[in-house]
Amino acid sequence: MSANTVSGLWKKLAGKLSRSNKGSHSPTIIPRDDHGVSRSMISDSALKVIHRLNQSGHEAYLVGGGVRDILLGGDPKDFDVATDATPEQVRGLFRNSRIIGRRFRIVHVRFGREVIEVTTFRGSHDAPTSQSSPKGKHSARNEAGMLLRDNVYGSIDEDAMRRDLSINALYYSSRDFAIYDFVGGIDDLERRLIRVIGDPETRYREDPVRMLRVVRFAAKLDFDIETATEAPLRELAPLLGDIAAARMFDEVLKLFMGGRALQTYALMQRYGLFAPLFPATQRLLDEECPETQELIHQGLANTDARIAAGKPVTPAFLYAVLLWPVVKKLHKEVLEDGVPPIPALHQAAERCLHKQQQRIAIPKRFSLPMRDIWELQLRFERQSGKRASQLVEHRYFRAGYDFLLLREQSGEVSEQLSQWWQAFYEAQPTTRSDMQKHTNDAAERERNRRPRRRRRGPRKPS
Repeated sequence: MSANTVSGLWKKLAGKLSRSNKGSHSPTIIPRDDHGVSRSMISDSALKVIHRLNQSGHEAYLVGGGVRDILLGGDPKDFDVATDATPEQVRGLFRNSRIIGRRFRIVHVRFGREVIEVTTFRGSHDAPTSQSSPKGKHSARNEAGMLLRDNVYGSIDEDAMRRDLSINALYYSSRDFAIYDFVGGIDDLERRLIRVIGDPETRYREDPVRMLRVVRFAAKLDFDIETATEAPLRELAPLLGDIAAARMFDEVLKLFMGGRALQTYALMQRYGLFAPLFPATQRLLDEECPETQELIHQGLANTDARIAAGKPVTPAFLYAVLLWPVVKKLHKEVLEDGVPPIPALHQAAERCLHKQQQRIAIPKRFSLPMRDIWELQLRFERQSGKRASQLVEHRYFRAGYDFLLLREQSGEVSEQLSQWWQAFYEAQPTTRSDMQKHTNDAAERERNRRPRRRRRGPRKPS
């Protein structure tokens, strides 16, 4: 959908938006002729899920980002479905599905590589237990108000009030092709505003990850954050330290691997949301070390550029960037204890990751390549003998070299080092041999220039 089409949509809806009563259970219903969402823009798999649920006597709607992004003229990649069917009922209708989650149970329906996420309408925690709520699996909170279980089922209007952001609470029906807006989401899309549904402090305490979603969508859509939504962020940011480390790994990927990492990082720093996730890195940033700040900026900008160009990105490289300043500091401390450089780096990496895993559980399939990328940084300093030829065959050479470039851009190392390795990598075998000989000769001359220590013999007795 073009920008002009989107602009036309808002003008067309202007007269209807006055009926949108935020917080009310009476929705604004936008008929087919007054919005730009059509079935041709929706995944066939999502439509199949909705159709089968409808055919089985259940309500089912496309909800969330799929509706939001189409209205904004985008091309959504994920499509979620909300229904009055319980997870068990959904599972019974789709053999290609599985129930996941403990805090809130959802169903993933798989069509090849595409996954359609199906959620049951959520209800109010203050409402009496309904027959559709399974025994012992309703709702539970800790003393701080955080939801530990959230399997309370309700109606579509209750479900809208339980969603996090107003712009993610828009429902599209394939029965009447209308959009249902219970919380003023259309109005907020027009105003380009991120607004939490309900009382922000209460909603953040229920699930602190909502604070990360606020800044992520503000950065992704280039929207402003509503004043009331913004107000408690810095004060409540420490609550993120209570989130399970396994859950935080996926959340960090959403923050920094969506193509707007640099903008997201800036908002996280503004509201104090980075420190609970990467406390050791934040302590170094607080010391106002220019190299640390520049390395992170360059790393996140590099990630955004690769995503924009359609190139692959890996969590291993991202985490390597965010944690390298900590590893470098620890490495220096271990070296001062007399440990050789490579073993010292291994110890520094182990200490860094042990602490970081308490906040974010990084799987081994990513933490092991991270260690290799870090170790390559020391090996790049050795260009003589067979080491250089062996190094360019290393499976993570390109990742390590890209990391070296980031260190160069941040002022941590000289550009001569990366230039030598780039030339060596592209050179023919005979040229490589000449380059190594030249490097060996230069190293020998440097050693010969160093003043030799005079050996002192045993003292003569007086």
